[in-house]
Amino acid sequence: MIFNKSAIENLEQRYRTMFVNSLGGFRQAVLVGTKSEDGKTNLAIFNSLIHLGANPALFGLISRPSSVQRDTLQNILDSKEFTLNYVHASQFEKAHQTSARYENGVSEFDKVGFKESYNTGCLAPFVADAVVKIAMKLEQTIPITLNSTILIIGSVIQVEIEESLVGKDGFIALSDAEVLLSQGLDAYFVSNAIGRLPYAKP
Repeated sequence: MIFNKSAIENLEQRYRTMFVNSLGGFRQAVLVGTKSEDGKTNLAIFNSLIHLGANPALFGLISRPSSVQRDTLQNILDSKEFTLNYVHASQFEKAHQTSARYENGVSEFDKVGFKESYNTGCLAPFVADAVVKIAMKLEQTIPITLNSTILIIGSVIQVEIEESLVGKDGFIALSDAEVLLSQGLDAYFVSNAIGRLPYAKP
């Protein structure tokens, strides 16, 4: 099968959305924790985490258009803080449920059964039993005019992780912890390591 640009644009809307989303392949499923100005917590699953650099340590997230209410985006813009949480694959159903459109002020932590935790110096909530907990500070937002999405860029403030997952060279063995991966909008996976290779030289 070959899908050219015209064919993709003419696909039925829901089919096209599923097709293009899953075309992006396997990605880290990350739960983003935020808190509103009036103290309401929010938790939402994202599969758009992007590594932007190691010095300084930067990650990006893509937020969908703000034409409708986006609690996560608004909370990040207001508080300038958020958390990134990687959870065990066994929690995929709860993680997926955070994508539901709950009313403003309703905490996904309460609705889906994740417990909040907090660390000194970060007002945003973490998922208490997350395998990896990352505290983030908002640094920049970049509007993407092509589709009205927003690139959220944050700097890493703190990382909490089991010592056994961090190798002597700094490599984090996420597959050993069976962290949740995603593809498209509703499919979830775990990864199996097949090997590591030395730095490639000509």
